[in-house]
Amino acid sequence: MKRGDLYRVARPGGADPNAFRVFAVVSRLAVIDSRFSTVVCVPVYSARHGLASQVSVGVDEGLKHDSALHCDELVSLPKSRLTACVGRLATAKLHALDRALVAALDIDLDLLAAQ
Repeated sequence: MKRGDLYRVARPGGADPNAFRVFAVVSRLAVIDSRFSTVVCVPVYSARHGLASQVSVGVDEGLKHDSALHCDELVSLPKSRLTACVGRLATAKLHALDRALVAALDIDLDLLAAQ
């Protein structure tokens, strides 16, 4: 399991009515490789709204159709549920994911750089 891997998860829970949902792993490698039982993930939806917190993904990433990562909906999932890997984000998409997470979490990069 690596950051940027896409997994198909059965019955993701919560208010999600779908039997399956694809999620991208966004936790850092230290957490993924640790004894922690969960990792932070971003859900994939077919709806795309053009928000700065969304990243377009599709067939190139192993999906059946064009979709988007929705970084405003971060979730923690048990590693044990991430067994059906369907694809991986390329380096350019990982950079887009980083920018979308900055937007979703309203991180001020200028403030961080000044510290």
